Formats: sequence, structure tokens, C-alpha cells
Amino acid sequence: MRKIGFSFSSLKETRFHEYVARFFFGGVCTALAGIIARRYGPVLGGLFLAFPAIFPASATMIENNEKRRKQEIGADGTQRGRIAASIDASGASLGCFGLAAFGLVLWQFIPQHNALATVMLAFASWTVVSYLLWAFRKG
Repeated sequence: MRKIGFSFSSLKETRFHEYVARFFFGGVCTALAGIIARRYGPVLGGLFLAFPAIFPASATMIENNEKRRKQEIGADGTQRGRIAASIDASGASLGCFGLAAFGLVLWQFIPQHNALATVMLAFASWTVVSYLLWAFRKG
């Protein structure tokens, strides 16, 4: 089984405007969820808060970065960019199950228990579910 690791080298490849785009898109999505929650209630607002706010921007940037790398060596890179974005999307879809576990724990426990402890338990649930799904997928 492959170990989970961190590679900070990709941070150097990310351009400043890409961070700004992610921050902006995430902020707009969060603000819209807040507006919806204020107008229609927290349940509907929460549904929109679960929108993967930075994923669309990240997927397009991953595709563009992979494509640019291939073009630097004279190759097209279109297919490689799409594959890289697709692999990222498969990880995000596994993370959605972890997010469901996170939300389920909060929904069931936060009304009767300490908020901080419940959030920590929800975070642990998200981590475990996401890791197990990733490990199962990797085989």
C-alpha cells in the first residue's frame, strides 16, 4: 500500500493568481451560502455550504498546469491535463463521503455535547472515512 505523504514542491509551481482565484471563488461560494441561509434558513444554507467551493478552480488549474508542463517539452499535454484533473476529482469524490460522515457526526452530537469536542470528533470521522475509502480504492 502506498503511504500518504506531503510534497511541498507543487506549492512552488502554483502562481499567485491561482491562489487568489481559489480564495475568491471559495469566498463567493461561502458568501452565497450565507445569503441563502439568511433568507431560507440554516438547513438550506448548509446544503450550499457543502458545495466544493475550491474544487472547480483547482481542477481547471491542475489541468492547465499539467498541460503547460507538457507544452514546455514540446508535447500537447491536453490529455495528460484532463487525466490529472480526473484523478483529483476521484479523490474529491472519496472526500465527499468523509464530508458526509463529518456532517452526520455534527448533526447527531452537537445539540447535546460540547461544540469543540464534537467538531474534533467529526474531523476524526472525516479523516478515518476518507482514509479507509482511499486505502480500499488503492487495494
